[in-house]
This record gives sequence, C-alpha cells and structure tokens, in this order.
Amino acid sequence: MIAWIQPDNGGSIITGYSITIRQSDLNTFSADLTNCDQSASTITTCTIPVSSLRNSPFSLEWGSSVYVKVAAINNYGTSEVSSEGNGAVITTTPDAPISLVEETSLKTKSSISLTWSPAPFTGGAVIIDY
Repeated sequence: MIAWIQPDNGGSIITGYSITIRQSDLNTFSADLTNCDQSASTITTCTIPVSSLRNSPFSLEWGSSVYVKVAAINNYGTSEVSSEGNGAVITTTPDAPISLVEETSLKTKSSISLTWSPAPFTGGAVIIDY
C-alpha cells in the first residue's frame, strides 16, 4: 500500500494526485492507473499488487525496494513532486528447502540429525532461520 498525508491545498481544493513508481532502470517513474486512481481527491492511499510491480513498466525484481513520488493537483495546477519515498521491499515466502535427508549415523535414542540444501528461490530476502 502506498500512503501519504494530504498536503495544504494552496487555496483550492485538491482534485487528485499524481502517484508514480520507479521502474527497474532506477531512473524512470511511471504511474499505475489501474490500481492507483489519481483522480480521487480524498483518498491518500492506494494498493498496488506485487504482480503489477513485477511486470512492465516497472519490472521490479524480488527483493527490490519500491520508490514512489506523489504530487497534489488542484485548480491552479500540480504541486512540486515529493521526494522519493521508500517504505517497501518486494518479498514473498521462500520455496521449501530441498534434498532433506536423515543422517542415520548421528541418530541417538533421543535425537535425530537432518541435513538439507537451501531452496534456490529465497523470496527476495535473506533466509534467517529454518
């Protein structure tokens, strides 16, 4: 979810917002008009599915930070664009570990020993525990 605080309206009611998200080229910002309607003047949040961020035009990889800029629009025009905000990283749950094997040579009456290999896909973040 992208959220912002409604700014001062400058003497004219805010009629909408311009919300842009940085693409994978790290320079270009584009709007997602399907999931983040810019014409809503009273709404200060929008939700963009990860699937949209992973596809064109954004093409963000797993583990990428999401950078957003917002500008307010009123009858006098469009405000200056906010500085880039970054409050999200695209992550998901990792795949299950692979090649799980019991090490029978280390088995005792009260314990077993297991080994495995990490999954090739980590979900975009470092695996911190099993």
